[in-house]
Amino acid sequence: MAAPAWAQTADVPEPAQTVVDVGAAEPAPEQIHVVAQRPGPGLWKVSKGEHVLWVFGMYGPVPKDMQWRSHEVERVIRNSQEYLSAPTASAKPGFFKSITLLPSLIGMRKNPDGATLRDVMPAEDYARWTTFKARYLQDNDDVERERPIFAAEVLSDAARKQSGLVDSYAVRNQVLALVKKAKLKETSSTFQIPMDNARTVLKNFKKSTLGDAACLAQTMATLEQDIEAASERADAWAKGDLDAMRKLDFTTREEACFGSLMNSAAFDAEPEFKNMKVRAQAMWIASAEKALEANASTFAMLRVDEIFDPKGVIAALAAKGYAVEQPE
Repeated sequence: MAAPAWAQTADVPEPAQTVVDVGAAEPAPEQIHVVAQRPGPGLWKVSKGEHVLWVFGMYGPVPKDMQWRSHEVERVIRNSQEYLSAPTASAKPGFFKSITLLPSLIGMRKNPDGATLRDVMPAEDYARWTTFKARYLQDNDDVERERPIFAAEVLSDAARKQSGLVDSYAVRNQVLALVKKAKLKETSSTFQIPMDNARTVLKNFKKSTLGDAACLAQTMATLEQDIEAASERADAWAKGDLDAMRKLDFTTREEACFGSLMNSAAFDAEPEFKNMKVRAQAMWIASAEKALEANASTFAMLRVDEIFDPKGVIAALAAKGYAVEQPE
């Protein structure tokens, strides 16, 4: 029950490739696996006087053999004192409590009362779903009983895998290898959701309708064009083309998926579930301010959509008076 990102699908980790070529002047150069010579995505700069927070924008999906050079990223990491991980939320009831909750977890992904996708989706959307299922999920009949929000996740993962795409973990893991090598202090902004009412929350979730049919409909509406344009968009990311990245529609699908989940009655017994994004972001902002006060250089990773979000953490720092500069 972790929320590693606020996006609509879960990233599937891919094995890290080799590391970043930093030039002949550097000892034992590392190289991130690349196919064509690209300058690599730029870094956002948040500053207070001489103290700087450098923010790397993760993006996915990207082609599995995507290659980009990372001289600037490697240099910044090498010269930084601290690494800030992205804001997250996690519900961890503890080992023994989790054992007692296992029976309650069974069936969480299923629609209430044995309903199928045909029962919970408009007829036109379900007809479209059958086409997508035949193309990407031919042998997965179990998905018919899953809630639309989870079916959307399964569909996206299958379509990307079939098209040779990987999610942002492919980028994240490679950069984290550089962070680990540099032995930076690592600061997490993970909001621990209270689990005092865990059994009630799970019970409510299993019997509640989430109003998430729009999530699957929106996923299908953009899936194939996203797949077709993935290489072009990934190339724009690797070259640091901000204009192209700003054209991506990050909000519509997140509102349809994450919004339907968090605004449902399923979490009325534990309001902190609905506030977890805001609370995690507040933790990250506090960590960023502390790092900017203490360090000459700090490195952070956020998803590109979080950086562009006018209500996100970077916008919040700008509103507090910090200087924010986008990559050139």
